[in-house]
Amino acid sequence: MDFKRFWFNFLIGAEALFANRFRAILTSLGIIFGVAAVISMLAIGAGTEQEILEQIKQIGSNNIVIKSKVIEKKVGGEEEATAASKTPATKFSPGLSMVDGENLLKSIPEVNFISPEIATESVFFAEGLKTAGNLTGINNRYFETNNLKVTEGQLFSDEQLERAAAVCIIGRSVKAKLFANTEPLGQQIKCGNIWLTVVGVLEGREVSEGAIQKLALHNVNNEVYVPVKTMLMRFFNRSNVTIADIKKASQSEDEEDGGTPKTAEDANYHQIDRIVVNISDSRYMEASIDLIDRILKRRHNDVQDYEIVVPELLLKQEQKTRQLFNIVLAVIAGISLLVGGIGIMNIMLASVLERTKEIGLRLSLGARRRDIVFQFIAEAIMISLSGGILGIVMGITISIVIEKTAGIQTIISVASVLLAFIVSVSVGLLFGIFPARRASLQSPMESLRYE
Repeated sequence: MDFKRFWFNFLIGAEALFANRFRAILTSLGIIFGVAAVISMLAIGAGTEQEILEQIKQIGSNNIVIKSKVIEKKVGGEEEATAASKTPATKFSPGLSMVDGENLLKSIPEVNFISPEIATESVFFAEGLKTAGNLTGINNRYFETNNLKVTEGQLFSDEQLERAAAVCIIGRSVKAKLFANTEPLGQQIKCGNIWLTVVGVLEGREVSEGAIQKLALHNVNNEVYVPVKTMLMRFFNRSNVTIADIKKASQSEDEEDGGTPKTAEDANYHQIDRIVVNISDSRYMEASIDLIDRILKRRHNDVQDYEIVVPELLLKQEQKTRQLFNIVLAVIAGISLLVGGIGIMNIMLASVLERTKEIGLRLSLGARRRDIVFQFIAEAIMISLSGGILGIVMGITISIVIEKTAGIQTIISVASVLLAFIVSVSVGLLFGIFPARRASLQSPMESLRYE
């Protein structure tokens, strides 16, 4: 019997709602936009969290990156000459080198290992095909610090690393372009005048452009890796002074006479582009950074031609910033839901006034006050329920559009959809109670006389 009364009151509420469906749609707009904002906000937050975790995984933990900086000397007019005369002459710095890394490894007990890197753009040839990419000199620790795996072949052997062997490990894209129809292992790639034997192929990895620029990550798919000693002995070593370097230095004054300006690459005197230092325990990170800076300052004669970066700290700082951004989005979404709930209450109060005679008639014919309460609560819940469903569809659509157009990763979880749905129904229930109680407490006699 109670179920029949329940169903009857529900149908009366639905009938009244359908009779004023345009007003109900306008009322539910606040709920629609609020739910859509909640879902899209949670999707953006989850996507951002996942992206940052992937970046931390790529760079590894407890890593300190020392990057070389080229200090360009300007030769020009009177203003530059005057400024130079007021400042002391620049001290000599040998630049970032292999010796720096070896010195850090010996001097700091908390350093597990170092991973030196030197890279240059190059063109690779094999079997009549060519492709452009980076030629990078490394040791095997590079793959550990960047969480890379060799899926075909093997890493460099100790003998290959020590004797500067002409061997290489290639990225997935290099394999696809040069060895699409053949097995790459044991094949040779020509780089400049040097032939390199392929001993391994890396797994494929997607790296975003933002991560490449911000964290100085490489697109490993387009890279060819050689032992760092192979790079220095067989290709180029900026720390060595050659006849060509002397000629370039003697021609530096020709710029004033219309000659070719000196480029940043020409001015680069660093033997190594960067060194990744792995610390044994995160507790020693701060102290190790300070000690590394002191050692490098002494070795570089106080010339700040290097930069110390902790990628994990940068990512955690970004994570905090984005979490704050997500909180702001959550507040905006909450305000939208609050406005939607107030709209529901306002419309329900107006509906109570419009149907005062109907309420009085139902009460006089034997309807209980809780029947009136449920009738109006059912209307409020149906408004918020329909708004919640439409909001879920809109939120999912907005998340997909953001990912496709803005390039921001979004992850729509079942939990976020359920949360938005529960919140929308709760808003209808919460803001529908007051108008429903007000309707049930009216006197049947006064309601029947109401005009």
